[in-house]
Amino acid sequence: MSTPPPPAKPRWLRVKLPTGESYRQVRNIVEEHKLHTICQSGNCPNMGECWGAGTATFMILGNVCTRSCGFCSVATGRPEQADPFEPVRVAKSIKLMGIKHAVITSVDRDDLPDGGSTIWAETIAAVRRISPGTTMETLIPDFAGKWENLQRIIDAAPEIVSHNLETVRRLTREVRVQARYDRSLELLRRLKQAGMKTKSGVMLGLGESKQEVLESMEDLRQVGLDILTLGQYLQPTKTHLPVAEFITPEAFDELREIGTAMGFRHVESGPLVRSSYHAEKHLF
Repeated sequence: MSTPPPPAKPRWLRVKLPTGESYRQVRNIVEEHKLHTICQSGNCPNMGECWGAGTATFMILGNVCTRSCGFCSVATGRPEQADPFEPVRVAKSIKLMGIKHAVITSVDRDDLPDGGSTIWAETIAAVRRISPGTTMETLIPDFAGKWENLQRIIDAAPEIVSHNLETVRRLTREVRVQARYDRSLELLRRLKQAGMKTKSGVMLGLGESKQEVLESMEDLRQVGLDILTLGQYLQPTKTHLPVAEFITPEAFDELREIGTAMGFRHVESGPLVRSSYHAEKHLF
């Protein structure tokens, strides 16, 4: 039996190619300082807009992940040794770019005893030291549930700590192969209990029902989540999970209204929304 063709990409998902002097300046700094960005590694559709505005999401601990999530275009394999000079290099680049609010994420480093949390803490400290006027959002992994590693992030106290649920409970095993739905909720609960401003994101269009999305939103509210992002899943390559459905802008608008009524401090909901999209607005 043949596989049905994927749904045609709708007009509202069309984006302009990256152009402009600001975009070129950010690209040159990224290349010159040998930085990794999730903008490039994740094939983000908003790269042109964000880089054109002089912002970027930095990815630390290399660009090879130890996990093989079905949705993600970041390379999977055996990562290189963690670079002890990376925190200072990232911090200097943030200062050079004049970034007021930096978003920092990382690959999963299950190969390291500390899950990369030491480099994480050193990066936060380096940005504070070298670019003291910059606020930070840190999009962190789950550290395989080793909460002593999470504590290093809490102690470093970035302004916002984000960890993505990514999908609904039923689809977690397929979408996030080595992750656990309840472990992600527990991580977010621990962050909130420690006084952190918390943020998470869910991708739509992987075959979930509206009721399942609402249940995940309720689960996130139960752990005190402050900021929620909802966006359309886009298949990065033919080897990744296919798009089951393209969610309409009107449906995203409805979910924003529902999320606001649930009590989230901020809901960013739309087809092209990604974790770091308009991140500077989430400081409140």
